[in-house]
Amino acid sequence: MSDQSLAAVVEKERTQVALASLQQEGVYDEGRHIDEHDDGTVAIPVTDPPAQTDVLEVVRVTGETRLRTLEDHLRERGWTDAELDAAPGSWAVIGSVVLVDVVDTPRPAEVGEALLAMHGHADTVLSRQGIAGVHREPSVEVIAGEGDTHTVHREHGTTYALDLAEVMFSPGNKAERAHMGEVVDDGERVLDMFAGIGYFTLPMARGGAHVTAVEHNSTAFQYLVENVVGNEVSDRVETYRADCRDVVARGIEAADPFAFERVLMGYYDAYEYLDRALDALEAGGTIHMHEATPTAELPDRPVDRLHAAAERNDRQVTGYDLREIKGYSEGVSHVVVDATVK
Repeated sequence: MSDQSLAAVVEKERTQVALASLQQEGVYDEGRHIDEHDDGTVAIPVTDPPAQTDVLEVVRVTGETRLRTLEDHLRERGWTDAELDAAPGSWAVIGSVVLVDVVDTPRPAEVGEALLAMHGHADTVLSRQGIAGVHREPSVEVIAGEGDTHTVHREHGTTYALDLAEVMFSPGNKAERAHMGEVVDDGERVLDMFAGIGYFTLPMARGGAHVTAVEHNSTAFQYLVENVVGNEVSDRVETYRADCRDVVARGIEAADPFAFERVLMGYYDAYEYLDRALDALEAGGTIHMHEATPTAELPDRPVDRLHAAAERNDRQVTGYDLREIKGYSEGVSHVVVDATVK
């Protein structure tokens, strides 16, 4: 591309908000990259001058030297075809941080620098090294940039503040987060048993539901509270830092026991908590049970576990739908069972 194109200049810290606004306005140019402009600002490509988004200025930029793919950037750095075959094929941009797997990649620092060149609003690249422990805590390594792992991510109008070195964030669950914000009814009572930083709590609350959000991890809970305030849903979210089973038990023993129309179990071993989930679910309510299941055992394993728990608790599953969210690992799928229980 040798002609000049338009770009909207904004402060770097406003990139995510401005980008969401430009997308909504319909003027964001997805065919070009966001680039650094001056110190503290970025240039977001646009097809027309924005009329509704607050920007510093609209400038014309020459795109003839722009490198468009990771392969282009790495070839510029002298990578061979064999090395390019081992380069990562995908990555995720979470706010100002790029997450990438570079386990078998040569010269990961150069990959990180190339990704920063491609995503002008990002300032840190992290190599994902896995998730471990009951609290699903991430292991990451800074391979390029400033090394600031705290960021603010925005998707579908919801804002998530988080530290990617302390708490997990799954880019592959983006559609499911949006889906949960759409299925709830206004005023519906929801229990989120594994709330994390508010992955599903926030979209559901923004969708009008009243959510009881429970999280045991102290760091994730701090971000949960911060995100509830930041998304202005404090009047619709009640937070507990506790084991979700204890919260349900206290609710059952209360003078005015709670009963939820919907229970969300966003945890791969959620089936171990089904008895308490059913205790909290009112008759005819809906339960959403997440699970990482070997593909060969679908749909039987998660569905059988749900039926067995219902039978133990004198309940009955009257209908269900099983959805695959994403691949979890080789031969294993992340699925959700949406079930109605009377």
